[in-house]
Amino acid sequence: MAEQKTVTFIITRQDGPDSAPYEETFEVPYRRNMNVISGLMEIRKNPVNAKGEKTTPVQWDMNCLEEVCGACSMVINGVPRQSCAALVDDLEQPVRLAPMATFPVVRDLIIDRERMFDALKQVKAWIPIDGTHDLGPGPRMPEKKRQWAYELSKCMTCGVCLEACPNVNDKSDFIGPAAISQARLFNAHPTGDMNKSERLDGLMEEGGISGCGNSQNCVQVCPKGIPLTTSIAAMNRATNIQAFKNFFGSDNAH
Repeated sequence: MAEQKTVTFIITRQDGPDSAPYEETFEVPYRRNMNVISGLMEIRKNPVNAKGEKTTPVQWDMNCLEEVCGACSMVINGVPRQSCAALVDDLEQPVRLAPMATFPVVRDLIIDRERMFDALKQVKAWIPIDGTHDLGPGPRMPEKKRQWAYELSKCMTCGVCLEACPNVNDKSDFIGPAAISQARLFNAHPTGDMNKSERLDGLMEEGGISGCGNSQNCVQVCPKGIPLTTSIAAMNRATNIQAFKNFFGSDNAH
């Protein structure tokens, strides 16, 4: 009988936010077309490391399992990406898994993405609607504009672009590419346009768009192929114009 083929996972683990990280190796049974999460599920089912020692199940985040929710982001063989879409057959062995270093670790591969949601608050990444009653249909968006805006709306706040960006780190308060692109998305909306200056002011605050060093790493790793550098360039122009308007007070002119 043929020997069961296995996959080796070397996982950077951490028991809690203040614990020291350590590596643990696992051998899991190989299956054709398995993804990284399948491997993690095998470890959870039988938490025994490669030395044969019983250990705690590895903790990680996941939700949709189809590259839509962004929860299962981690660093796989040195590259930040979604573990649901990472097929073992395409990965170099052993497979090394680590939490994204840009974010505080909660436990093992689970990280806290709160800084991303704080950044969305800073740029007011929503369309404010006054009241809950039916306001009737909103203004229509031209089809051409709607198509490129849809590309921006694919952002799943996964954090991969922040992990790849050298300007996002614990010594910097740069909000990162995702929030900048979302400000562009909501400013492009006919209703959102009414609060355009508030979002641009948010981008001009501490940690805003001026923190971008134009390394362009973000656009290379985005799992949704969002044109992040195009958004950053567009918002750079828009904030410059807004700065002039603020200086000369033309937003208040009638």
